[in-house]
Amino acid sequence: MKIATASYPLDVLPDWAAYEDKLTRWVAEAEAYGAKLLVFPEYGAMELATLAGLDVAADLEASLHAVADRLADADALHAHLAEQFGVHILAGSGPATTALPKGVTRPVNRARLFAPGGAVGVQDKQIMTRFEAETWDVVPGGPLQLFETTLGKIGILICYDSEFPLLGRALMDADLILVPSVTEALTGYSRVRIGAQARALENQCVTVMASVVGAAPWSEAVDISVGAGGIFGPPDVGFPDTGVIALGQMNEPGWVYGDVELDAIAHVRADGGVLNRRDWQAQMGRDDRAVVTSLT
Repeated sequence: MKIATASYPLDVLPDWAAYEDKLTRWVAEAEAYGAKLLVFPEYGAMELATLAGLDVAADLEASLHAVADRLADADALHAHLAEQFGVHILAGSGPATTALPKGVTRPVNRARLFAPGGAVGVQDKQIMTRFEAETWDVVPGGPLQLFETTLGKIGILICYDSEFPLLGRALMDADLILVPSVTEALTGYSRVRIGAQARALENQCVTVMASVVGAAPWSEAVDISVGAGGIFGPPDVGFPDTGVIALGQMNEPGWVYGDVELDAIAHVRADGGVLNRRDWQAQMGRDDRAVVTSLT
């Protein structure tokens, strides 16, 4: 199976047709290259705010709702393209204000996974970054999901979520964990990439990181983005020695492609050089806070 993961630039959209044309070009290019799974990044939907005008896009609160108001239309377009091209698509996440969990009244950061047969899976971000929580007031949404698809079992950890091993462990049965991200500096990109690679190591699975790249001066939320698409596995039998299946050039827009075999995931879990996924349980009973021993 060929996977395409995006290093995705955000644009000022003069009208809805421009968004349709852009997304269709991206999907058509990946499908022509043979990709069956296409992964767009965290907050890739924020460019939809420009359809309401740059003054709205520049306003943190107004931009949340401008994008949320367009998500249904964007979802219809993604669903159409998934069916037309026969691919699975993880849409760029964005603020959502509908179908919120009980007690939630603020926007959540929501990714949506579209299957070619019309099914749609929804995953909300679990843990907010400081900017989301302290400045933007985006809040955690519904719980983690595991999606059974014709491509295997797929889980989603949105950006910061990938840095928490217990969230990754909740997806221990996933063959693929998708990590849509947006990071404003190399430090943030490195944290998410390290998290994605750690989750691939622990779960002996494949993780797929997508990134927003480039400048979007019209938005305080996504004004500068640094990153690259990447596909990672455990550095073990059937995978590259480094665990890096594919990695894009930093800040270079476009698709990053990699080939993944589900049989390789099953094999490394059953008979790898190490068995991290199985041996996770060996931590239990040894994971209390360490005893402090003075050597002074």
